[in-house]
Amino acid sequence: MNNSFSSYRSLFPVLSEYVHVASCSQGAIAQPVSQAIEDYHNELLSLGTNWKQATLKLEATREKFAELINAEPDEIAILPSVSDALSAVATSLSYHPSKNEIIVTDMDFPTVGHVWYAQEKYGATVSLMRSLDGGIPLKQYEKDVTERTLLTCMSHASYENGIVQNLKGIADIVHKKGSLLFVDASQSAGHIPIDVKEMNIDMLASVTRKYMLGIPGVAFLYMKKELAEQVKPRHTGWFGQESETKFDIFHSTYAAGSRRFETGTPSFISVYAAHAALKLLLDVGVSPIHFYLKELSRFAKEFGVQNGLQINLPFDTEITSGITSFHMANASEIEQRLKEKNILVSARNNVIRIAPHFYNTKEEVAYAITELSKFAK
Repeated sequence: MNNSFSSYRSLFPVLSEYVHVASCSQGAIAQPVSQAIEDYHNELLSLGTNWKQATLKLEATREKFAELINAEPDEIAILPSVSDALSAVATSLSYHPSKNEIIVTDMDFPTVGHVWYAQEKYGATVSLMRSLDGGIPLKQYEKDVTERTLLTCMSHASYENGIVQNLKGIADIVHKKGSLLFVDASQSAGHIPIDVKEMNIDMLASVTRKYMLGIPGVAFLYMKKELAEQVKPRHTGWFGQESETKFDIFHSTYAAGSRRFETGTPSFISVYAAHAALKLLLDVGVSPIHFYLKELSRFAKEFGVQNGLQINLPFDTEITSGITSFHMANASEIEQRLKEKNILVSARNNVIRIAPHFYNTKEEVAYAITELSKFAK
């Protein structure tokens, strides 16, 4: 384990009882995050209402995520889930016969398809881009994205096999064709560096409960401010209004930038958790986390193969995230059996995902894979 990370292990109580290598599903909860949840609870107990404190925390959390991806706070909306972020964008677009194609990929999480296919009766045409050997080469974007493509939606890191796509390369291609780019960063934000300005990303969404160390109830939507200012969301609410129309039922003035996509009162308890989680993450540093997890990923793949496991492609750690997945029949059953041994992994379809974070050791990964390999024999 990276010595600079060892001092943080004591912040994660679950590690004293479990080998937690399921960050692709739910990251381990740190004591500062737990304390933030208690702070929210105690404010309500002692004050009766904590609206001012909670709204200040909301803005501080917005600033933390903006810092994480190199955006401006006004370019960030705080929503309950990535599904909500997708729906907010999908229902704000205009679908014209000559410019109505939405491209999704078979590497995307299913909710992506659910949201975009639901727009077909409103004028969208959805096209599926298929992966090759677990990934999508840039030449496929060159081929499939056309002048008719309104928006290209893709995952930064695959939820199933961990492959990482080249955001800057894809952005250059789709923009040349006149398409917008929407990035689902649910499996990358928190352990892979993201710079939305340098990568020239139009829109990006991510959730806090995975590698960003938070809990369910908070997701973030980034949209370039100049783009957001042109959009009039149909999915909005009083938090998406400027102050002068928040309480005016007859008039609506959208808030500046991406804030206009916000809806009703957020889950403040999740916001408190997200703020503490992002603070911890930024203190540790995403770049050193990324470097360390590439090492763990390489080890996990090599050790898994040595123990007779079949990797769900690809093997190349240069294009994969911290997720290593192995083909396993009855994956959900195996996930439960490993939990009974105090090993937390994550099953998806016919694969078991090993997804450590900076708080994990190589020995923990080896132990989890050793126990997993017993089910393959």
